[in-house]
Amino acid sequence: MNRLLPVAGAIALAFTSQFASAAATNFTNFTPIASSVAVNSLPEAAPFLFGSPNFSQLSIADRTTQLAAGQFNSGSWDMIDTNRTGANAGRYLYTVFETSQAGIQRYDRQTGSMVTMWASPAVAPALNSAVAFDASRWTPFGTYLTAEESWGNQPQPYGRLFELTNPTAANGIGNVVHQNAIARVSHEGLAFDKSNNLYFIDELNGGSIYKYSSATPTNGATYFNGGVNSVLRVGDGNTANATGAFSWVPFTNNAGVGLAGSVTITDPNGVTSVDGRATTNVAAYKGTDYQRPEDLEIQTLASGDQILYVATTTTNEVYSMNLATGMMNTFVSRSTIDLATGLAVGTALTSPDNLAIDAAGNIYVVEDQPGGVADIWLANDANRDGVAESVARWATLSTAGAEPTGLYFDITNPNVAFVNVQHPASGVDRMIQITAVPEPETYAMLLAGLGLLGTMIRRRNRA
Repeated sequence: MNRLLPVAGAIALAFTSQFASAAATNFTNFTPIASSVAVNSLPEAAPFLFGSPNFSQLSIADRTTQLAAGQFNSGSWDMIDTNRTGANAGRYLYTVFETSQAGIQRYDRQTGSMVTMWASPAVAPALNSAVAFDASRWTPFGTYLTAEESWGNQPQPYGRLFELTNPTAANGIGNVVHQNAIARVSHEGLAFDKSNNLYFIDELNGGSIYKYSSATPTNGATYFNGGVNSVLRVGDGNTANATGAFSWVPFTNNAGVGLAGSVTITDPNGVTSVDGRATTNVAAYKGTDYQRPEDLEIQTLASGDQILYVATTTTNEVYSMNLATGMMNTFVSRSTIDLATGLAVGTALTSPDNLAIDAAGNIYVVEDQPGGVADIWLANDANRDGVAESVARWATLSTAGAEPTGLYFDITNPNVAFVNVQHPASGVDRMIQITAVPEPETYAMLLAGLGLLGTMIRRRNRA
């Protein structure tokens, strides 16, 4: 018996190593794709070309099915998130309609059903309408946030952030509240740090990056009752697209009321709010301008520091902000090396929009491009210093007129992800599930190990 223990120990160690590797994710096992897939060369129900034959895809929901079921569905499915906390964490997928009659829908992974939980009661620009939902983020308090990617010259009512207060309601009927403590901007990305500060952006050429610090950061019931809105300033704030040391400049007090010199508006619905865009162009509150900042993602390092990533579509960049050290870097740009060629990625990287993070902490960059040139890139930052050494084309979308959006990596399974195919020419938006299976040699090693273990057990039984 003693002679068998070292072998059994080796097998156990091998299994442990394989499990650890699987837990990290199989999504990083791929060959960089050299170029975008041809437009309409793949079926709409399986529209992606991946860098690995071990990635599979399945259309789990589509707009045609929802309309046939009598569900309100205005299309342009955008960002995706899940219920990250609670007893059924990971059961639901939430996504939104980026249209003139916005809404929120929920996919139940247990039943395979999709339901529209809430829809704008009117089409914009009617009073009490809601338009262009884009953001999608679960809160630390068990609720769900979205916001309008729309804001402009006054008077108009948009640029608001909304909270779905009952996202797991069994009847699927949502209760949506405008949380007016957040300054009005054209929203897209939302992200919470470990102290429950909420980060958001103004999606504009010349837009800024913002932070909301609640007066009651650990109390979901009062989180949006009041707090400080601040804007990011790098240096003196007057150099656009700047990197280096940054600070946060508050422009509201702890009750959420604009400080002296800030800009406050009353919209056509009679709601008074702080105009974040106009206020942070005032000299006293000047924020650093970036060119169409879009999505946000937060990564926690082994040290406990957190890095906030920000995609900027117009300048074809992704920035990284170390929230602990107060330093901003350029994470990805057209100067970053493309692993497929060994050269600078150049114009192959165009209009980075959405960001996602996998179970191993890798950052993915999704382009705002039409099918045939719409790619998803994996950024390699081996030392986690906030500057990627290279990028690799991980997937590419063929559907005409569509863009990939809302890439989300499952919190319950490191080898499952979801992505939306938004506004295709066919009008049939889809949610695609992506699964990464182990490489064939991994299966072979597993089977060999099981066979050896079985032989050992039989020998022990005979002994």
